[in-house]
Amino acid sequence: MATGPNYRVKLRRIREGKTNYWKRIALIKSGKPRLVVRVFNNSIIVQVVEFDEKGDKVVAQANSRELVKMGWKGHPANTPAGYLLGFLAAKRALKRGVKEAVLDIGFHTPVHGSTVFAVLKGALDAGLKVPHSEEALPSEDRIRGEHIASYAKMLKENAPEKYERQFSGYLKRGLKPEELPSHFEEMLKKVST
Repeated sequence: MATGPNYRVKLRRIREGKTNYWKRIALIKSGKPRLVVRVFNNSIIVQVVEFDEKGDKVVAQANSRELVKMGWKGHPANTPAGYLLGFLAAKRALKRGVKEAVLDIGFHTPVHGSTVFAVLKGALDAGLKVPHSEEALPSEDRIRGEHIASYAKMLKENAPEKYERQFSGYLKRGLKPEELPSHFEEMLKKVST
């Protein structure tokens, strides 16, 4: 560890890898609420947050647990789930008077077509205005889960034991992964109402 008269200990949240203050300040300077997206291994949290000097205020939020309670049988942190959560959080924010926001992905690396941008696509489709690049958004077939369904079909034909292991969570919840796109459409109708 460095020592000496010029050494300064970094702020706690920087040391813990939780906050990039330079990025946060740039987002806050926009004067708009932030669409905060955090993707974990088995869950996604989407929040619309407004800045306040006493502490940020969450205007609307949606998470994977809510989606599972609504009847989602797919993986709670995949691309289709991200889209549904973005749609749901944006609908709630619109009801509370938030019409536009800026995307805050934290320490996630921005990869075109990733789950983070699926959340953004869901928020855009719900009516929330967020500055973005069209090329970053995932395609419709990825949002519907077509890539998961086609991979599951291929595994089922070529390696049934790997299929059982890979998609055991889907099968436990009573969903064949090949039927994910139709299940996504059903869930989108539930979330839209």
